[in-house]
Amino acid sequence: MLGDASNSPGPGRDLLCSGPSACLLWCVPWFAFAVGFREPPVWRTVLWTMSLTFMGLVCLLNASRCGRVHCRFTGPFLILCAVASLGYGLGLLPLGASGWKWIGAVTIIGAIALTWIPEVLLGRYRRSGTDVA
Repeated sequence: MLGDASNSPGPGRDLLCSGPSACLLWCVPWFAFAVGFREPPVWRTVLWTMSLTFMGLVCLLNASRCGRVHCRFTGPFLILCAVASLGYGLGLLPLGASGWKWIGAVTIIGAIALTWIPEVLLGRYRRSGTDVA
């Protein structure tokens, strides 16, 4: 019984549906990302790279656990934003004087869009090409 339910997509396995885990896994890293806006570039590089990498990996884990649609998009996107933050912070990515603003804006707008649009179009949960919700 439990084996079947634990392998099925849906809110029972969704890390976003549990208050404490949602807060720990997403609110805390987003707070660290927000704090990075006020920090010098060295700390911004650390905060943004670590928080975005963490959230991206948790999104990918959540997508595999429960089939949450938006996590399939936000996971890779947040990891890409983490790579951009690290690259710009290390001076490897030439984005000019406004690079941090661009990375921050693209991250926030992209994360919001990739959280809502896929689930509006495809539903909240999917597994193996089937719509669950």
